[in-house]
Amino acid sequence: MIIQKSIIRKGIKKQVLHFLQIRAGALSFLLLFAFSIAGATPPVAGPAAEPIELVPGKLPFNPKEFYIANVIDEREDPSAVVWLVPNGYKAGQAVAHQKIDLKGGGQAAIQAFIQKSLPSNSKLRPVSIRLKKCKITETPGEKGGVNGQIKLVMDFEYERKGESVHLTSYSGGARYTRAPGKITLIEPALRQSLTSALTYFNNWIEREADTNIKLAKGVKVFITDFTDNSENDTVFHSPDRPLVWDDFQGQPRGGKYAAAVFTSFSYEGGSEVKDGYVHLNLQMKVYIIKSSSWVRSSSRDAYSLNHEQRHFDIVKGVVERFKQKLKSESFEPDDFDRVIATLYIDAYREMNRLQDQYDRETQHGLATAVQEQWNRKIDDDLLKR
Repeated sequence: MIIQKSIIRKGIKKQVLHFLQIRAGALSFLLLFAFSIAGATPPVAGPAAEPIELVPGKLPFNPKEFYIANVIDEREDPSAVVWLVPNGYKAGQAVAHQKIDLKGGGQAAIQAFIQKSLPSNSKLRPVSIRLKKCKITETPGEKGGVNGQIKLVMDFEYERKGESVHLTSYSGGARYTRAPGKITLIEPALRQSLTSALTYFNNWIEREADTNIKLAKGVKVFITDFTDNSENDTVFHSPDRPLVWDDFQGQPRGGKYAAAVFTSFSYEGGSEVKDGYVHLNLQMKVYIIKSSSWVRSSSRDAYSLNHEQRHFDIVKGVVERFKQKLKSESFEPDDFDRVIATLYIDAYREMNRLQDQYDRETQHGLATAVQEQWNRKIDDDLLKR
């Protein structure tokens, strides 16, 4: 879309076109805005050496997801913002650009502009801006005019618990045309560019806040137990489904033991971001493998089956403690996988340690009095869950 504004002064008609081109991600659109320039006004005499004062003002949005905590200057040349075509330039001459900075310095002026233009609510997410480029370069235009180009590049980072998390980048700018000496056009053009960058980021974070894991406020853990016993070779622990000797389908092995049960546990799950939180959905599986569990035909009695059932129950108790640790853990949205894996390994080691202790103290079920002590201990442990 192109808007053309005609200015007629004292019979002289002059057309002035001002362009603002903004690029953000895959978006590209063209805004055209006009500034009143008196066509008959002569150029201002002498060089324009005064720093440009960036004027704050109310922006077209009120941030609900963030506040700008800091502006970090990473420009290649922070000595100035404007490379100006000086007054008195004559067509055909080589341009000796005049460098002009913002009042107070580029970084300080932009940070002050943002702080004075945007509400700062420290209860929201602190965001830092890395200022990669903010440069205005002018070139001689037609009929003695001056063309200006603004280039603005920013990285936006979430300052989360001492860590900077990159969120998105903005690359945009503006173009303007001014008459010689009319440098007052520069400040509103730069202000519009900064406003466009901040508006882009506000739109981005409002769109992403509820579903982007980088912006998640925390982790909520939801745990269920898998008890579906429809699989042929697996029995999952359930109070309604105790072990039976038909579950021991493996071939007996040599040695002095009457039976063996292969029992273990695992977890499955996934995560999604909902309403600004990572919802971590885990499913626990405590199981035995039938084909790896066996019993000698001479040992199929209730006492021996109870001993094997207690091996199964010990694993269930370990998993219940594992679940409690998961629920009480303060997970970070970007690190919960590693913490869960560590807790799982700890629980697996506990399972192996308790299984060995159980068989050692009960003498694999031969010490009936100790077996009864373990029965009560395991029952009490499960009842607490």
